[in-house]
Amino acid sequence: MTDGARTATRSGVRPREVATHCPYCALQCGMVLRATDGRVEVAPRDFPTNRGGLCQKGWTAAELLDHPERLTTPLLRDRPGGALRPAGWDEALDRIVTGLGAVRDRHGPDAVAVFGGGGLTNEKAYALGRFARVTLRTRHIDYNGRWCMSSAAAAGNRAFGVDRGLPFPLADLGRADTLLLVGANPAETMPPLMRHVTELRERGGRLIVVDPRATATARQADLHLQPLPGTDLAVANALLHVALTEGLVDRAYVAARTTGFDEVRRTVAGYWPAEVERLSGVPAADLEATARALATVDRAIVLTARGAEQHAKGVDTVTAFVNLALALGLPGRPGSGYGCLTGQGNGQGGREHGQKADQLPGYRRIDDPAARKHVARVWGVDPDTLPGPGVPAYQLLDSLGTPTGPRALLVFGSNPVVSAPRAARIESRLRDLDLLVVADLLRSETAELADVVLPVTQWAEEDGTMTNLEGRVLRRRALREPPAGVRSDLEILAALADRLPGATPLPSDPREVFEELRRASAGGPADYGGITWDRIDADTGVFWPCPDPDGPDRPRLFADRFPTPDGRARFHPVDHRPAAEPVCADYPLHLTTGRVLAQYQSGTQTRRVASLRRAAPGGFVELHPDLAARLGVADGTPVRVVSRRGELRAPARITPTIRPDTVFAPFHWPGAARANSVTNDALDPVSGMPEFKICAVRVEPA
Repeated sequence: MTDGARTATRSGVRPREVATHCPYCALQCGMVLRATDGRVEVAPRDFPTNRGGLCQKGWTAAELLDHPERLTTPLLRDRPGGALRPAGWDEALDRIVTGLGAVRDRHGPDAVAVFGGGGLTNEKAYALGRFARVTLRTRHIDYNGRWCMSSAAAAGNRAFGVDRGLPFPLADLGRADTLLLVGANPAETMPPLMRHVTELRERGGRLIVVDPRATATARQADLHLQPLPGTDLAVANALLHVALTEGLVDRAYVAARTTGFDEVRRTVAGYWPAEVERLSGVPAADLEATARALATVDRAIVLTARGAEQHAKGVDTVTAFVNLALALGLPGRPGSGYGCLTGQGNGQGGREHGQKADQLPGYRRIDDPAARKHVARVWGVDPDTLPGPGVPAYQLLDSLGTPTGPRALLVFGSNPVVSAPRAARIESRLRDLDLLVVADLLRSETAELADVVLPVTQWAEEDGTMTNLEGRVLRRRALREPPAGVRSDLEILAALADRLPGATPLPSDPREVFEELRRASAGGPADYGGITWDRIDADTGVFWPCPDPDGPDRPRLFADRFPTPDGRARFHPVDHRPAAEPVCADYPLHLTTGRVLAQYQSGTQTRRVASLRRAAPGGFVELHPDLAARLGVADGTPVRVVSRRGELRAPARITPTIRPDTVFAPFHWPGAARANSVTNDALDPVSGMPEFKICAVRVEPA
């Protein structure tokens, strides 16, 4: 972005061209937007994460700006079961305030809940947390990022003392000699990342992928480990077992920089490769080869993603891979380490500044008296008036409309009717509410149930910041004004605060909100105190923690110490345990879920882009040819996938790239093809992560 363009923006005149970032995943690819003859054109730019590349979702992102289905006026439902009708903003906001007031008067402040999203800017995530805790005085706030990053976050916090998805720049991937990807398919979920993997391969490095499917990423690997879903923890322990028995552990690093290794050593002693082969299906020789490939090179990286994390033992599974990385002495060395591939666009920043049930801005804990005192001072309130911790996302949604749960819900940037596990149950809970308010740019499946729907701005119409998968804080820049009748989430929160009796005013200008966020986060684990919009504009973003406006940021963590009381990382012994729902005679197959290249999350946006819809028009169920033959199913035959919670119906896709005991369905579609009608709502006891990635099912012709 030129200095002239920045000056024009500050003067109130929109530029004809801005440098910004893609609205989709956490790679946050750099792009340029140009206003041309009433249209918005997208072009890639050379940014450190995408290096001039974009995927097809990024290329087509501007098609939603003027989409015929875009919401440009509030919608109201006059009676239960009635149709949504257009309304003015005053009527819509008054309806919300009246409804919230009635619920709070009858049931108290905790009868109101807020549900956010991992795609909201840092400013919106921060404002949403403040709105819930100060304006509404409710403890009930969480967000859909709970279903994305929470297991890796919990594991990172307990091992390293901090949760930053990648504690090193993404460019380190290209410098590694061995890269182990566990439950990750970036060739489809974030294709420009593969440029870094290509650099690794061209340097002679090795790519090893752990995935029950031979995905587009796995097909590029030098070695593909194809375990039974839910056995990744055992695989990780077996890798560490091999490292121990073959003398590959970095004993000096373990002694100098960690604690707790002896108990882990005793735990993994029983994970013989031959035994783990029987359990997981991964050949013992491949386990041994993987351990050696990681331990006998100068630089190695272990990355996990949703495939390893979305389990009722997700925290322990990630911990097992962190243990492996620590035993090999990887964290803190350039070109080496452990990291997690964040999914949603602001999945990192969204969990740092107050959307999570147990957190305050700066990644502070809400039950920490010092944290409460600091943030309350910034907010101008008594710390004793701040509510305590709420409950994680699924528990929150599952309690809606019940005698002890919230009776009103405000949803910003999420579509739980499609994205929640055991989705039919959550849909029923939403219908039981006294008041459901949804802020979105399109009529999502959740918006269709709402009493009030509010139209909001898109990424090309708003300024703010995002924090990508590296912990790099970036600038989102507006190219144009939103359509008449559309407001930003910040403006909506400020307008509601103005109308609610006794509420403290909220700023609606994103720069002003960010300045407040800086003060609230200062001194916390995710310290943004030294980050300013101008500083971001002057470079390719700023990595947190950055406490000093004149001091350096931290692209790479753990070089000298870990942010724990004694500066050492913590090993934690973890044992494999079976999936929450084992297969049986009635449900003899494993179902796993995931994404496809042309769609994103619940599909609210991407399903409305014509070229993406043509590339991926609907749901499907992947079956191995042997399984299809046993079922008498041909390619394209409609099938039913049935679990104890519900069923999905979609055409069969016959492929040898999946295990014969496992079926796969993408989760982007609603209706009959809704994968989350089937998925298990068993939760990780630490993170609250649902077991999206494995449940017991049967498959039959529809």
